[in-house]
Amino acid sequence: MKKDKTAIALTVAGSDSSGGAGIQADLKTFSALGVYGASAITALTAQNTTGVDEVMAVPPEFVLAQMRAVASDLDVGAIKIGMLATDETVEAVAAGLEAFPEVPVVLDPVMVSTSGALLLDETAVGILRDRLVPRVTLITPNLAEGAALLGEPPESREHMLEGRATRLLELGPGAVLLTGGESMAETALDIYADANGVERIEAPRHETRNTHGTGCTLSSAIAAELAKGESLEKAVKLAKMYVTAAIIAADELDVGQGNGPVHHFHALWPRAGEEPR
Repeated sequence: MKKDKTAIALTVAGSDSSGGAGIQADLKTFSALGVYGASAITALTAQNTTGVDEVMAVPPEFVLAQMRAVASDLDVGAIKIGMLATDETVEAVAAGLEAFPEVPVVLDPVMVSTSGALLLDETAVGILRDRLVPRVTLITPNLAEGAALLGEPPESREHMLEGRATRLLELGPGAVLLTGGESMAETALDIYADANGVERIEAPRHETRNTHGTGCTLSSAIAAELAKGESLEKAVKLAKMYVTAAIIAADELDVGQGNGPVHHFHALWPRAGEEPR
């Protein structure tokens, strides 16, 4: 009997020792959504739910080697790129993408952690904008990251979001998902922009301190859906639904003393009082 093709996604990102963001969040998301996950680690972090203590970049030539090793053997259906740390790593990842022609790429331009730690050298922002952004299918910056890519002040007023998403699209990506979780909107508002126009994507806003890894989870969920063959616009909407549910369920977890993780396996783990599935 012929086997169904296994959907495979690759994450190129940093490691989070507390397991809530980065490579760990990406692989959890891939698994929760039925996708086999491969990884190329760009940096190691010593962190927990209260903050980032140290960051150690992986040598860029080894990042490139990881990507090429995956490309030589696995049929990757989509790629998610997260924390890159240095300008040399950005260059290495840009070179590594040459081994994945026609594979859709979701770029989460990680610059600052939830706790405020700098995760991308300031000199690397311009290289990221010039070398990677025009190459990718979708970028998923938050308000501060979008402002940094454009060299603009990081205002978060709701009426400015659509214009900023349009200006980000002019940098050359196939599409933009400007995430507005930090905005003052009454709902969790994201702005999606592509060649067909601009669309507001909204979900109920849920107040919780457990939002560690939200951006990583969203971008990897989009990559997972793309790996399964969904269109980009549908992948974005399915990912938004998944992350919203993971945030709502986050308080079911008791992890750490700071900003805990979202609940990646909310649909799979038994809830209190339920029998295991």
